[in-house]
Amino acid sequence: MTKEQYEKWSKPFRKNSWAKLLTGADRAITVLIFLSYPALLFFLLWSGKLYQCVFCTMIPAGSFLLISAFRSWHSAPRPYEQLDIQPLMEKETKGKSFPSRHVFSVFIIGMTFFSVYQPAGVAIGVLGILLACIRVVGGVHFPKDVVAGALLGICFGLPCVFIL
Repeated sequence: MTKEQYEKWSKPFRKNSWAKLLTGADRAITVLIFLSYPALLFFLLWSGKLYQCVFCTMIPAGSFLLISAFRSWHSAPRPYEQLDIQPLMEKETKGKSFPSRHVFSVFIIGMTFFSVYQPAGVAIGVLGILLACIRVVGGVHFPKDVVAGALLGICFGLPCVFIL
């Protein structure tokens, strides 16, 4: 992504003052997904599926720790650091852009839902794609960051689907 590409992608949102809508949608999707995940785990416990609950907890938790450690070690710059742009979404974090942990988390949670109830997993995947677009247009991630986050979330989540 270049500065010119970012300005082109974000122009409709700047022009119509929809930056707050982007930020609100980012937060709403994030909160919805992260609140639904404990609800899924509670449902599994309530249904007497302890093994499945443990598995759907350990895979995402371990994966999240690995991704977080990699991001801290790699610490890729964010678009607003590298391209000298004014992002639509306020963020002051330096580095730790690759891969997008928000997108990764949504996709791995989507995979755990998919292992239990496929329509919910697909719906979360669609929300993950929307979140990825928002984070790029918002100027806090490069396209490669969100694509890598989505692919890693899917790949790390595959054991939930195939084993359970």
